[in-house]
Parts: sequence; structure tokens; C-alpha cells
Amino acid sequence: MMNKELIYVIGQMATEKGIDKEVLFEALESALLSASKKTMGVADNARMELDRHTGALRVFARKKVVESVGDAKLEIALSEARKLNAEADLEDEIEVELPPQEFGRIAAQTAKQVILQRVRDAERDAVYSDFIDKQGKIIRGTVHRIEKRNVIVDLGKAEAVITEREQIPGERYNPNDRVRAYVQEVKKTAKGPQILLSRADAGFLVRLFEAEIPEIAEGIVQVKAAAREPGERAKVAVVSTKRDVDPIGACVGLRGTRIQVISRELRSEKIDIVEWAADPAAFVARALSPAKVSSVTLGPPDESGEARAVLVIVPDNQLSLAIGKKGQNARLAAKLTGLHVDIKSEGEVEEERRLLEEERAWGQAALAEFPGLGPQMVERLSEHGLFSPVRIVRAGFEALEAIPGLGEKKAAAVLAAAEDWITRHPPVEPEPEAPPESTDDARAVEAESQPVEAESQPEGEAPPESVARTSTE
Repeated sequence: MMNKELIYVIGQMATEKGIDKEVLFEALESALLSASKKTMGVADNARMELDRHTGALRVFARKKVVESVGDAKLEIALSEARKLNAEADLEDEIEVELPPQEFGRIAAQTAKQVILQRVRDAERDAVYSDFIDKQGKIIRGTVHRIEKRNVIVDLGKAEAVITEREQIPGERYNPNDRVRAYVQEVKKTAKGPQILLSRADAGFLVRLFEAEIPEIAEGIVQVKAAAREPGERAKVAVVSTKRDVDPIGACVGLRGTRIQVISRELRSEKIDIVEWAADPAAFVARALSPAKVSSVTLGPPDESGEARAVLVIVPDNQLSLAIGKKGQNARLAAKLTGLHVDIKSEGEVEEERRLLEEERAWGQAALAEFPGLGPQMVERLSEHGLFSPVRIVRAGFEALEAIPGLGEKKAAAVLAAAEDWITRHPPVEPEPEAPPESTDDARAVEAESQPVEAESQPEGEAPPESVARTSTE
């Protein structure tokens, strides 16, 4: 028979394990019921009730009221049933209290295993419930050990892991080091909750801004987007909800004190802060800072009606700066804006325009020589972008047939004539350029082919204050 000592033990265990007492009571009832089935031969229709105050244990079995009892475990005679409940009738189900019995060694061991398993499950659920609320937030922990370049972090109630991919390149961790990380994901597994941390996620940067910059914590300044190449460079787009608050200045702080704290936490990662804009073209121009942009052209909209690609034209002396070291500046701008960014210099655009006009001129002259192709049809082909034999062959028969007034036979004839023209006029391979005669000339060519560092700026020029300010540049 249970007593108050058991109630006290359950209370102590609930406090130590951080588990609800009701969970332990239910676990104990389930365990004792399993044990009762071994010793008392109770059927599946039985239930066990443990008094939460006195510790008294009672066993009940639900039985069906019948005239003649065939199975005493499942049925009860009408006369016996009416002794318990005067209103009982045939086919009713009533609960009958069974006499408690002593548990044997095997039954007690079974009860112990069930209780331990339920306690373990309850502990795991408690840990999961605790950390699922911290997903997407920064958490502090202590490095416990390193396993195959994965960092195991002790969080007190549980252990978490920072995989090699989610570490900042170049960082080194030692046991007992204190570390801050971003809770990227909390998953339920058979072995308990799995907590994945990250120091490379863009969300870690955003949370650091919220922690270190009061205006962001108060909602005066908002972080609209962030993109990172961990340990090297990051871009953050911010906007102010009040006209008299400069969002970039608030993030940089006096003499860059605020942004330097965040940069040091990220192993001296360089951070560009730009002002967010609702207009995609303006946002892309700002995202490419410190490079100056001549124009931004949005590409055709997708199914949702939004542009997914932009063409950015920059001055010739800004091309390397816009692209950045190994394309880093352009990649971060694309991540920040969510658009595919294609960058060209003004010289490249002008050269493409010149080549296009040349192709149009000789292409239309070549089409004029096609048999049965009059000036009006040549003009119609040009309107559809097919102003040269090469473009006609590239477009194919279906594109030709779709042009109004051309028809199937005419389209086939035009395509055949274009293919014949290309056969008679094969493209001329350009001759290779002669190598530089002097060492100085070779050095000049090599220097021109190297991209300019994304952090550099042409002498005498500085990025406009309204576009971006970087404290770590």
C-alpha cells in the first residue's frame, strides 16, 4: 500500500528533474498496472488510481453486466452488479474495485523500468519545450569537447552542437571556453532533443544587432535583411521608423563603437550597413556600396509579378569595386536583395551596343539577299529580334513559324536559307594577341586583369554618406 513517503519522493523527484508531478503520478500508475497484469492477472479493462494526497492505491476493472458470466475478468452477473449500483442493467458497463495484492520481484522490476522510461521521456520533453522557445535566439554555453571538428556545447540542461559548417572560419575552440551562438534548430530525435547552434548564420548577426543597438531593441530602427560570408564580410540593410533618426548612424555608433563590438564577436568580420529601400532598383544600388552605380534596370517579372533579376551598369573605374574580391560584393548584394544581380561597366554596354548595331546592319543586308524575302518581311523578322542568319538559326523553326504572315513553308525556306548562308560564311577566329614586349608591359596587363579589393576606393572618391557607412572599412 502506498503511503505519504511515496508522495514526498515524487515531489522531490519532480523538483530535481523539472518535471510536472502529474506526469510522475501517471507514470507510476501505468507502471503498477503493468506489474498487476503479471501478478493479479488483470485484463486490459483495468485501471489503477493513486491518491495524490494519501498515496492509497486502488485497482478498478470495467466489466460488462450479463445474466450468465462466461469470463469473470470481463463480465459480472446482474445480481452482483446491482449490489454495487442499484440502477445497473444488462449490457451496462460498471467499474468494480479489485483487491490489491503484493507484487513479486519480476513485477516490481517491470514497474521500475516503466517508471524510469517515463521519467526519461518526460525529461526529454521538458528540455525540448524549454529550448524550442529559444529557437532563433542567441544562447550562451560552455565548450564541453570537440568531436571531429564539431563543437559540443554544454547548455546546462542539455548539450548542443556547432557543426564545422556553422563555425566562423578560422575560429578555434577549447574546452571550457565560453561561447555565444544562434539557436538554429531544435529537433526531436529518439535519443532526445537535438539542438543545432550556429555562429555563421545571418540570423546570428541580426540578433547581435538587436542585443548591442538599443534603437533596434526598441523598434526605432529595424533590420530588414542581412547577408554574410562568415569571418570575411557582411551586409545589413536597416531602416528607421522615425524621420529624425539616422538608421546607419545609430548602428555604427559614436566613432564606430557599436559596430566594432559586433565585428569583434564575429572575428573582425567587416560589416557594411546600408539603408533599405522599398524600390528594388534603389535598394540594389545601395547594396552594391561602396561602388557608385550609373543605372539599375529591373528584369521581366516572374509569376508572382516581382522582378527576379536586375542589370546594374557602373562606371568603368567602379566595375572591380562593384564586383568585389572574388565576386564577394556582388554575391552579398544579391543575397541581401534576393535578386540575381548582373553587373556591367559602361564600356561593356557601349561595346555590346556597337556590336549589336553592326550585326543588325550586316544581318539585314544578308537577309535582303534571301530568295523570296522582301523588305517588309525582313523588317518583321527584325521586330522579333531575328535580324541576322545566326539569330534565325538559333531561334529555330518554331519561333519562325510563330511570326504572323510567315507560314510553315516560308518559315522552312527562311531557315534553310539562313543555314546555307552560315555554311558559306563560317565565323572567322580572331588571331591571338602578341605577348607584351617588355616586362613593364606584362606587369601592366597583369595588374589590369586583377580585381580590385571590395574594400578599396579610388583615390579622391568616397562613398556617399546616404548610401552606406562602414565602421570597419
